[in-house]
Amino acid sequence: MPRSRINGNFIDKTFSIVANILLRIIPTTSGEKEAFAYYRDGVMSAQSEGSYAEALQNYYEAMRLEIDPYDRSYILYNIGLIHTSNGEHTKALEYYFRALERNPFLPQAFNNMAVICHYRGEQAIRQGDSEISEAWFNQAAEYWKQAIALTPGNYIEAQNWLKITGRLE
Repeated sequence: MPRSRINGNFIDKTFSIVANILLRIIPTTSGEKEAFAYYRDGVMSAQSEGSYAEALQNYYEAMRLEIDPYDRSYILYNIGLIHTSNGEHTKALEYYFRALERNPFLPQAFNNMAVICHYRGEQAIRQGDSEISEAWFNQAAEYWKQAIALTPGNYIEAQNWLKITGRLE
């Protein structure tokens, strides 16, 4: 079983306490509890400590143990976040796609995919390739539309970009 992690700030401590209580009282199998413990340690490592290698190990172990597609989608999403943070955009897109295959209602995955596509569009502009940049921007628009459809009140900057660029339709 992975080590429990109590971090320095209040939110992390609160999350750890609540997670430990839930692990004890919710009727789940030992495998499910172990998968959640690895997921929790992955989240705490990645988000609170910046230990991405350790977080990835925890997420991969959680994936090995977790059988629920919905729960697996969040593990895959978080693996995508780490790859995004590391600048590994192709890997990140792969994990976001895999997360969405299991849970098509993850607006944050659509948003992150759009951000990566938009970034690649900007890179193409800097390289002088307007045709490629348009393709990336159009793909970003499609992902943002999906994110916005799932959570209409969110992603205001993306909505504004879609309006300004004429891609809202």
